[in-house]
Amino acid sequence: MDNYEDLKRGERGAWLSIIAYIFLATLKIVIGSLGNSDALQADGLNNTTDIVASVALLIGLKISRIPPDKDHLYGHRRTETISSLIASFIMFLVGIEVIWQAFLAFIHQEFATPSVLTAIVALFSGVVMYIVYIINNNLAKKVDSQAVRAAAYDNRSDAYVSFGTFIGITGAVIGISWLDNLTAFLVGVLIIYTAWKIFFDAAHTLTDGFDIGKIETIHTIIAEVPQVHEVLDIKARMNGNRIWIDATISVKADLSVAESHIITEKIETAIRESYPNAYTLVHIEPYFAGADTE
Repeated sequence: MDNYEDLKRGERGAWLSIIAYIFLATLKIVIGSLGNSDALQADGLNNTTDIVASVALLIGLKISRIPPDKDHLYGHRRTETISSLIASFIMFLVGIEVIWQAFLAFIHQEFATPSVLTAIVALFSGVVMYIVYIINNNLAKKVDSQAVRAAAYDNRSDAYVSFGTFIGITGAVIGISWLDNLTAFLVGVLIIYTAWKIFFDAAHTLTDGFDIGKIETIHTIIAEVPQVHEVLDIKARMNGNRIWIDATISVKADLSVAESHIITEKIETAIRESYPNAYTLVHIEPYFAGADTE
């Protein structure tokens, strides 16, 4: 039975991100505008997209908690991954906008000297977002949620963006006026990079991609279960934070149905010791002793 408590805990991470982003986006855009910092305004605009992305994550997690129905027999957990995909699209578009505005500023040589307050706000924002990243990253590990993990990575990139913004603004304050605009451009590049990473991970999951290293580990776990003669085939895919595993093994042909069933239960138990969120379906083929030598 699915444990939907994990998804409820994941929602706390989404709420934490939303509250932090609303506060910081408002602070950065207002202070950036008053303090003549394109970099801080770009950082604030980045955070406005994070608000939308976090709301999408929250909606995705809530839909994921809907129990299986007649036409969703595996449940609705992939909605969580779809929310990550939507978030990546939003981030990409904003990244393009930030880069374009920074490019126009360079073309027209529109360099203004930002105030010291904008640097302080950028540094403060970086510290806040890194704390949020630590909280959400720990939560993602506990609930094993791809969407919460994506949100945590976004939190971390936002923290780095703010620290970079602080450096750029500081340089502009001491006389390197173009450094603020350069920082705004680099913020846009980082936004696009983060969007691509989140998009790739989500698309990989939605197309049933799976970590080959984990496949090899699961293969070893099954092969080491007593009375398993050979692991003939193994497949795995993600469904939200659940791993669905299909394995085909061979056992001695003279084992009874009950004895074979016990072996499958041992396999499921062994896999769950390493992957608690795994669901395993084992298909058994008969192995006839001496057949290999014929």
